[in-house]
Amino acid sequence: MITRTRLAAGACALLAALAAGMAFPVGASAGEPTGEDAPKVDLVLDVSGSMRTRDIDGGTRMAAAKQAFNEVLDATPEEVQLGIRTLGADYPGDDRKTGCKDTAQLYPVGPLDRTEAKTAVATLAPTGWTPIGPALLKAADDLDGGAGSKRIVLISDGEDTCAPLDPCEVAREIAAKGIGLTIDTLGLVPNTKMRQQLSCIAEATGGTYTSVEHTDELTDKVNQLVDRAADPVVTPVATEGADECAKAPTLKSGLYTDREEFGQQRWYRVDVEPGQELRASVSVGADRAVNPSYGVLLRAVTVHGREIVRGEAAGNGRTDVLSTGLRYPKAESDEDDAAAEAVCLQVTNSFSVASSVKTTPGLPLELTVDVVDGPGDSDDVAAFGLGRGWWLLGLLVLVGFVAGLLWGWLSRWRFAIWRTN
Repeated sequence: MITRTRLAAGACALLAALAAGMAFPVGASAGEPTGEDAPKVDLVLDVSGSMRTRDIDGGTRMAAAKQAFNEVLDATPEEVQLGIRTLGADYPGDDRKTGCKDTAQLYPVGPLDRTEAKTAVATLAPTGWTPIGPALLKAADDLDGGAGSKRIVLISDGEDTCAPLDPCEVAREIAAKGIGLTIDTLGLVPNTKMRQQLSCIAEATGGTYTSVEHTDELTDKVNQLVDRAADPVVTPVATEGADECAKAPTLKSGLYTDREEFGQQRWYRVDVEPGQELRASVSVGADRAVNPSYGVLLRAVTVHGREIVRGEAAGNGRTDVLSTGLRYPKAESDEDDAAAEAVCLQVTNSFSVASSVKTTPGLPLELTVDVVDGPGDSDDVAAFGLGRGWWLLGLLVLVGFVAGLLWGWLSRWRFAIWRTN
């Protein structure tokens, strides 16, 4: 039976535990943090003309941003490589084509020289347009390379003025590359349309949106996001599932990311040795407006198509992510050279959208695969299931039967003694 949406939160917790806490094989596995590359952060600041508005703590929005940046630069952890990119800082004219190219790297992403960075920020003055989409594309290039965590922090006070290059679509394209880049957005005194746009950008990459109206709020939030970049993370490995099991890529333990079209099936293969247990979970993100009534199905089947086990989740209403998982223990073999079993994982979704909503790229999919030694100790809960637990159930039945016979015999004996007396 398909579970309700409330179970998605529990499945998300399972996904996080599998991604971060389960034992991977020795050596660098897919999706495992290596700790070799420094985390990178690119602060993208809106310097358009509207930033001269005086509505934040009695000063201009630009003044609040500068003060926040100075404090953030002082507090940036040593291990974080930080850069600053601007949008709308250089072109003051009315030519839209030129204004929509106005994005520049104010300070390159790399080891931080606080004095140099502060000097660069001090030169900024509100100037031109708001090319958010082009700025995000350039910022993604600023962070290109390396396996460490990558984060863009976008600070803006208005909507993008360079349509049809939709910033939300740009964020989805960045997410589809599978480079593990997160975009967080902060809106200064936002209106409804800007909030919707910045929220969409953040949700597309698994980031956060925050509305700020005071300088100290801006400082605290940017500091928090920069510090978060320094935390160890697991970067998903981009993969591409097939439309049938025979063509599916073989995955090892790790965290993977893919894109799945609406109503599409994606297939992956995992080799499971005798005595091992396969644990898998999947999350499909609704990064755009979807119709009510949706579901996600994860099946483990043999190469011949026989279903082994499945996990399902469904809901009706508004959601950001839907998750489910499964476990499959393979019995031990008496043969020392027994071959591994190829298990096929099938991911299917039943999301749909209105005709006005774009269906490409597909929905972001995150798949966690872990193959561990199967449960064998008596204190393992799985050992008391339908496998090794039958001996315990049989023992309890036998003890109950013997106890019933003894109690019946004692009752008859006591009744006979009572009648004799």
